[in-house]
Formats: sequence, structure tokens, C-alpha cells
Amino acid sequence: MVRKKSDIKKEKLLVAASEVFAEKGFRDATVAEICSRAEANISAVNYHFGSKEALYQETWRHSFAESLKTYPLDGGINATASAEERLRGQLTALIRRIADENNKDFFIAQMEMLNPTGLLKEVMKVELIPMRQQTLTLIRELLGSEVGEQQVHYCEISIISMCLHPLIMQRIAKRTKDKEETEIINDIGAFIDNVITFALAGIKALRNKGNKL
Repeated sequence: MVRKKSDIKKEKLLVAASEVFAEKGFRDATVAEICSRAEANISAVNYHFGSKEALYQETWRHSFAESLKTYPLDGGINATASAEERLRGQLTALIRRIADENNKDFFIAQMEMLNPTGLLKEVMKVELIPMRQQTLTLIRELLGSEVGEQQVHYCEISIISMCLHPLIMQRIAKRTKDKEETEIINDIGAFIDNVITFALAGIKALRNKGNKL
């Protein structure tokens, strides 16, 4: 199937925008720079997206979708696998998505956190809430019926924080050229194994505690 020239140009704008928004955030990014990188006329943003704000939202959505193509939510683990293996797949995919510097959705989200515009709130909610619900469902299954719902949420927060925080700190270290901090995680596979070991051990401890109550 031959792609239309307009579709190709729109794709080039989204790729260029993902780079600029990830580097500079929404406020410091300019339509002129995005169009320059995309080798497009400056009017192309309004033609394809209507505004810089709409481009920003669509860029994050597009970047996130591309990220999931490379690292599917389930990590390639079959739905019939054990709950432990399915959690391993989810966490492996999450960590690898965050660690891959070619994936711009996390960079854009990080810049949004540093200098909030509110423009991504609804877009991210639509994409991320279903993803979070899948993780909560899996953790709920692993913890068992004796563990309360609040503990399920605490457990999910703890596990996701364990995935995110070290990688965020390492990314900040790279930007500030702090070589000592940059070397914290030099083996992503070993880091993933460590996170999963801690996660499963914590879930087991909470499940055992719940069963004793």
C-alpha cells in the first residue's frame, strides 16, 4: 500500500516534534524548529494538527503508540502463563520502554512533569489508566483475596516506583553529566531481574501476612 505524501509529511512532523518536545518541553519548543527538522513548511503544523497544543498532544500519543509496538505491555508473555510470569513480562516491558532513549514518550512526559502545562493530562489518562488497571488486576491476583484493596494499590505504587525512580535519576545524571550517578545502572537486564525479585518477594510477604489475619 502506497502512503500518501500528506501522511508521510505528518509522520515526519510527529517524529521531529517528539525530538524537540523531549529535549525542550512544550514551552521552549518552537513550531519553526519542528518544521525545520521535518523539512516542512511552517504552515504544515496548522494544516495537519490545527495548533502547537494539538501537535503536542498528538506527538505524545504517537510516541507512546510507537513505544508499545517495540515493547508490548505484556512483554510477549502469553495470557495463559502464570501470574508471576505475566508480571515479569509487564515489568520487563515497562523498564525497557523507559530505558530506551529512542522512545520519546517518557522523555516528553518527564519534561511535562518538570514544567507542567496540563495539556497532556487527559491524553495520558486515556492511555495510561487502562494500562494501570491491568497491572492492578495482576497484583490483585498475586496477593489473593485476603489482602485489602488499599494494600493492592500500595503494592502497585511501590513496584512502579522501583521501576521508575532509578531510571529517572540516571537520566537526570546524564543530562547534568554526573558520571558517578550515570553508572548506577549499567546492566539493564540485571536491574530488571533485581526489580522482579524484590516485587515478587514483597507480594509473597504481603500475601502471607494477609492470610494470617
